[in-house]
Amino acid sequence: MTEWKNGIAKITLPTPFPVGDVNIYLIKGDALTLVDAGPKTKEAWDSLNFQLQELHLSPKDIDQVVLTHDHPDHAGMLDFFPDSLEVIGHPFNERWIYPTEEFFHQLKEFFNNMLQKAGVPQELSQYGGNFANMLKYSCSRSLTGHLTEGMRPPGLPEWQAIETPGHAQSQIALYRQIDGVLIGGDVILAHISPNPLMEPPVPGETNRPKPQLQHNHSMQKLLSYPIKMVYTGHGNEVFELKELVETRLIRQHERAMKVNEWLKHEQLTAFDICQRLFPAAYKQQLMLTLSETVAQLDYLASIGEINSIDTQPVRFFAKA
Repeated sequence: MTEWKNGIAKITLPTPFPVGDVNIYLIKGDALTLVDAGPKTKEAWDSLNFQLQELHLSPKDIDQVVLTHDHPDHAGMLDFFPDSLEVIGHPFNERWIYPTEEFFHQLKEFFNNMLQKAGVPQELSQYGGNFANMLKYSCSRSLTGHLTEGMRPPGLPEWQAIETPGHAQSQIALYRQIDGVLIGGDVILAHISPNPLMEPPVPGETNRPKPQLQHNHSMQKLLSYPIKMVYTGHGNEVFELKELVETRLIRQHERAMKVNEWLKHEQLTAFDICQRLFPAAYKQQLMLTLSETVAQLDYLASIGEINSIDTQPVRFFAKA
């Protein structure tokens, strides 16, 4: 039964993705606000309508959607809402939720270059290439307003945005100081570690982001706020935030140092390492597993443990 709790209603929707169900949130305020929208599927739309009926509401009662980030499981269903709906989020959402042919070209060029540098064989490169298919559960809906660090959403004066990039460059969380509640999107999840996903350079930049370093910083940043409870994008709420962040940082470091041990004995490409880290998954989930692999290499480079030879493909080795 969907119900209100301290002005927030948690709505859980099915997705077609391996991560499973997604959580979106309705917030009472001067503007009735939905935080995230779910994937663009009939199953999710039917589920949303049913749960809104339990609250004696319908989609047309919602004044605005605030996006925590641009991924299809969080933004895709925007296409099903009335054109009058306000859509608010970080400016970096725009290229993903309202993609142009130019952006599809940029994506293809970026990821093809990434696959070549990583040493991915030609016969596997096809698994990373169909970006229109990747975004088929997403939307084609432009932002009507922006939300960046410290800003408060229209009609929700008690809430403020915290930028938390890493899992996505567009990711923000919403924090309510009066009771220490955070609606966190995918910055922290109780049961799994969010993927540090690779993206092309953000508008105005020439270098690609380093999402693992960003994600670690975003988790640590949350600890500077007196957060008592996190409503998450997937799974259960988080109540012991400090302990979970510390655990995640330790595990990520240990995973990276495992890679570092391999590199003490031989030079390896990113794809070599990807195969070792994810022997059962790398073919079916090439971009996810390669993103995770590059994330560990970025981390090791940032703490001065490894170096690389700028060949084609790039080869990595541990410093003496």
